[in-house]
Amino acid sequence: MTTKTRRQDPQLAQNRRLQVLDAASDCFRRRGYHGAGMAEISKTAGMSPGHIYNYFENKEAIIDAIIERDMEEMFSVFNGFLQAEGLLMDVMLIGCEDGVDKHLDVEKGALKLEMISEAARNDKVALSLQASDTEARRLMKQLLRRDSSLVRELPEPELDSRISVMFALFGGLMIRRVLNPQLDRDTVLLALKPVMRTLLSPF
Repeated sequence: MTTKTRRQDPQLAQNRRLQVLDAASDCFRRRGYHGAGMAEISKTAGMSPGHIYNYFENKEAIIDAIIERDMEEMFSVFNGFLQAEGLLMDVMLIGCEDGVDKHLDVEKGALKLEMISEAARNDKVALSLQASDTEARRLMKQLLRRDSSLVRELPEPELDSRISVMFALFGGLMIRRVLNPQLDRDTVLLALKPVMRTLLSPF
């Protein structure tokens, strides 16, 4: 199939891109960003390196696409909160359970940690991750300013501080799971929910 034909079939192109992203994610987790070459990614994806280059210019472009896919998942979570009825605190406390499950996922956590590690050495990757974090904080602030939020009237600096702490709580679970493989969701939720309730309360 020619490049021209692929471009005429957007669904096929999207499926191929997802195939590459899944393969690259697996390789990055197992081998690290620098240990996973395009040859290994292509072998895992079941396609030639030349085929992959039709969709991604290089590994950094693949990382960007993985981050973009994570952002789409994040948008879906925030949209769920936006569409839910009732007090925002109650909605988010229920959502904590799914959030904890996702952040205790060892495979996803390993990939995220690998990308953060690469960001410490690679300015382009750092900028992509920082842009994703900026958008996540913007969406969270938008959510916490809603009428159903108990903290909607908080001053900007305090709201920013609470958002940073919330993100740190969930982001830190990836590291805790690596260091303590026995850590389970019920143990985390036992302490996390009261902390979240405090962060989502005005006082």
